Parts: sequence; C-alpha cells; structure tokens
Amino acid sequence: MKTLRAVVRGGQLVVEGPVSLPEGTEVELTVSDPGDELDEAERAALHLALEEAWASARKGELIPGEQLVKELRDLE
Repeated sequence: MKTLRAVVRGGQLVVEGPVSLPEGTEVELTVSDPGDELDEAERAALHLALEEAWASARKGELIPGEQLVKELRDLE
C-alpha cells in the first residue's frame, strides 16, 4: 500500500509531490491523527496510572484475563 500525503488548501486536498498512479485511479483518504486530545493534566494522570499498573504487575498482583472480561461484562 502506498502512502500519499496531502494538505487542505482552500477547501481542497492538495497532494504534495508527484503522483505515479494511472489516470482515473480512485483513492480512499483517511485523516491521520497525530495524537490524542489529552491535556497536560490528563496525560500526567494517564502516565501515573500506567506506572501504577506496571508496578502492580511486577509484584504479581494480576488477575486472569477471563476474570477481567467477566467483570467488565458484568458492568454492562
């Protein structure tokens, strides 16, 4: 799969650089998300939660995946 880069200019997608596709080729475009919408406080909270989870895992404080899935389904 070939990746093409384009920018929006004046409400139009403009491909940057030459395109070596046959005339009439249809392309499907998706928007590339360079990141997420977390602010600094939310990102810090996420990183803290991940650090706590890894510390817990290193101590062997784990539950089987099947149990986790059941608990999550029970919340529905």
